[in-house]
Amino acid sequence: MGSPSTPAVPTTRQTPDALAARFATRAAAHDRSGEIATENLDECRAAGLLGLTIARADGGQGGGLRQVTDVVGTLATGDPTTALIMAMHFLQHMLIAQSDHWPEAAQRQVTETALHDGALINALRVEPELGTPSRGGLPATRITSDAGRVVLNGRKIYSTGSTALRWGTVWVATDEAQPRVGQVLVDLHAPGVRIERSWRQMGMRATGSHTFVFENVELPETALVDLRLPEQWQSNDGALVTGHALAIAALYDGVARAARDWLISFLHARVPTALGRPLATLPRFHTLLGQIDALLMTNRSIMDAALDQAENGTYPGTEANLAKYVVTENAIKAVELGVAAIGNPALSEDNPLERHFRNVLCARIHSPQGDVALAAAGRAALTEPPQRS
Repeated sequence: MGSPSTPAVPTTRQTPDALAARFATRAAAHDRSGEIATENLDECRAAGLLGLTIARADGGQGGGLRQVTDVVGTLATGDPTTALIMAMHFLQHMLIAQSDHWPEAAQRQVTETALHDGALINALRVEPELGTPSRGGLPATRITSDAGRVVLNGRKIYSTGSTALRWGTVWVATDEAQPRVGQVLVDLHAPGVRIERSWRQMGMRATGSHTFVFENVELPETALVDLRLPEQWQSNDGALVTGHALAIAALYDGVARAARDWLISFLHARVPTALGRPLATLPRFHTLLGQIDALLMTNRSIMDAALDQAENGTYPGTEANLAKYVVTENAIKAVELGVAAIGNPALSEDNPLERHFRNVLCARIHSPQGDVALAAAGRAALTEPPQRS
């Protein structure tokens, strides 16, 4: 790739903690409107975060998965919808840098536009009929050859960050007799690309995960970045599985930590007339916070161990998926405990715990979903030779 360069986007080098504190002041408004917090993304750009996982030789910071989970988990304490958009951008650049398939020209294009123009990227994979590709099947989104042109047609749902993205790596099938499947790089500002505003969910409302529609979008040859026969994808990329699983786990753990901190402030501030002192003085709430902290302490231990193994290249994808399942279920349980303990204030839109509760439940719909993670771990256990005592 190219020589080192200085990003043209002005940087202020704000810490993720400082960014999260500001994001938290805007999160409720964006949750109500359902609009992406573009000012948060602008601040991420100004802080130089778009280059977090771009190689130092190419002008980025050369961060790895540990840096991704640290930043994503911290940003999620302020606004998990912004954190998710950034997580997907980080992971895509990690995967692009590690790929042996991507043409150098395409790799350079997404890298330089990220550093100089603040361009965001995400993978666009899910379809109405196909669902998530992690469960198998050929995508209906196709590329065809027409008079020497490569043309893209189809649609992708749940496209996180849609209106804020410049690039999409779109999961497609070819029109060949033996179809190949994989990624094409699409400039989402190109003619023939449009967005249907279809994201109307209970939680994570401001991710802008709308539907992209591609109608006769002409692609350059360099856009065909990674197409393989279906069976060549069956093993899947271990870095893809691990990175996605642990980034999602870190995000929803961040939501639970934000809920915990708000709960503590509420228990100190709430002084019922009949009690005459803060709820924080009651033993039952001491026990409650102990339960919550035990769950979050377990999460920290799981994440630390997972990241150590991932950095050593010894972490199976089945275990990464299982870690995502356990961490996110712990996060959900931690928030549920707070909701159950304080009653009506927990479900009032006047308080952020209600939003944290809706957001954290979305962990269950992120791949890998619980049944997939558990079944894969069970199969692995049952195909390994039993350990003799």
